Amino acid sequence: MFNRTLYALILVLPFTGWFGAGPVSAENIHHHSKYVGQEQRSIKSLSDADIAELQRGGGWGMAKAAELNGVPGPIHLLELKDEIPLSDEQVSVITQLYHQMKSEAIESGTLLIELEAALDRQFRNGTVDETVLRASLEAIADVRMRLRFTHLSAHLQTPHILTPDQIAKYASLRGYGKTNPCDNIPVGHSAAMWRKHNGCN
Repeated sequence: MFNRTLYALILVLPFTGWFGAGPVSAENIHHHSKYVGQEQRSIKSLSDADIAELQRGGGWGMAKAAELNGVPGPIHLLELKDEIPLSDEQVSVITQLYHQMKSEAIESGTLLIELEAALDRQFRNGTVDETVLRASLEAIADVRMRLRFTHLSAHLQTPHILTPDQIAKYASLRGYGKTNPCDNIPVGHSAAMWRKHNGCN
């Protein structure tokens, strides 16, 4: 027969768990948001690391479509110039490309921070409506597009500066595509020379 008293006790007693866990309050039965703590940010949609990255003109992960598809980035080329290696002329051209990219990225990144801060204030002050929201998001999207274009377009120019062997060396040094080079002969390379260069049997 169903024990109504036991059932009532289960409902009203604090849940203590079956495996020695301490008391769990009714408030904690509900999962906390994964954003807990982020409400303390100065700009809720950007972390301190995000802001620092944007302020210094960093990539912010925006060039992955190029970087991870074998199109090198200027800053990493300069970091690896001795290992690749790059000629003095290549270093000069890539350095100029990098400084231009960084200047544009800092400008767009700074503007993006300002726009996100403005949107944050509007929500905090309760002054946002659908018209303001749409205008804010369109402005943010435009700046993000320009920022991403800046980074990707810089990558887009590097293959014209490098040789195929240098691009392959860059990918290897960056740790991408750790496959057997003997089984992956780049297009345009002599199979015999490639196998000899890589010590293939």
